Amino acid sequence: MAELICEERTIREINADIRRLLKEGEAITVRSPGARHNLGVALLASGEVVFDGSVGYYCAGLMDGATVRIKGSAGWGLAESMLSGEVIVEGNAGNSAGAAIRGGALVVQGDSGARTGVSMKNGLIIVSGSCGYMSGFMGQGGKMIIGGDTAEAFGDSMYETICFVGGEIADLGNDAILAESSDEDKQFLDTSLARYLPASLRANLPDAAGFKKVVSGRKLWNFKKSEWKTWEQAL
Repeated sequence: MAELICEERTIREINADIRRLLKEGEAITVRSPGARHNLGVALLASGEVVFDGSVGYYCAGLMDGATVRIKGSAGWGLAESMLSGEVIVEGNAGNSAGAAIRGGALVVQGDSGARTGVSMKNGLIIVSGSCGYMSGFMGQGGKMIIGGDTAEAFGDSMYETICFVGGEIADLGNDAILAESSDEDKQFLDTSLARYLPASLRANLPDAAGFKKVVSGRKLWNFKKSEWKTWEQAL
């Protein structure tokens, strides 16, 4: 296990050492991250990176293959555009967590901010707690599990992202509707939550049958001039 100390070092130096050590097959613990921005960006090799403390904006963005654990909270844009790998936050995450991810898994063991999963293309996002407004906005694929409550405009203008909510939904966004969960959905929830959340957090969540399923109503998928009123209401 390699150890990096962030104090008195630039972000460029820290990230260069993380990438080098991953290529060498080392597991890495990064000490004293100090909530600094852009840590662990563009990690393109597999391996484990642990940030021992909170991180700032855009941690683990543009990642492909690593497993990143944050023993603290994270700022905006966590795991943005991740292609593959896993990012696990033991605290909370700021706005736009998992924005535009194309694969992998993002797990927030606390709460997440506004626009969680905005424009996600694929992959999995799990938030054990609650999420902020417009989460799931313009989601194009993948799945999102929110264990707690959602704020307003949840799932607004989604395409093919599928969401599951264990708590209350303050308000569904444009063209988002509730759907019946299948046995396959319930099995997916059981398997995913058991894999990514500790038992202490799962104990606070409903069972799979208690989750609400939210999908696109598909009215906004294609624009038709004859249906202008439908689009006008969504603007």
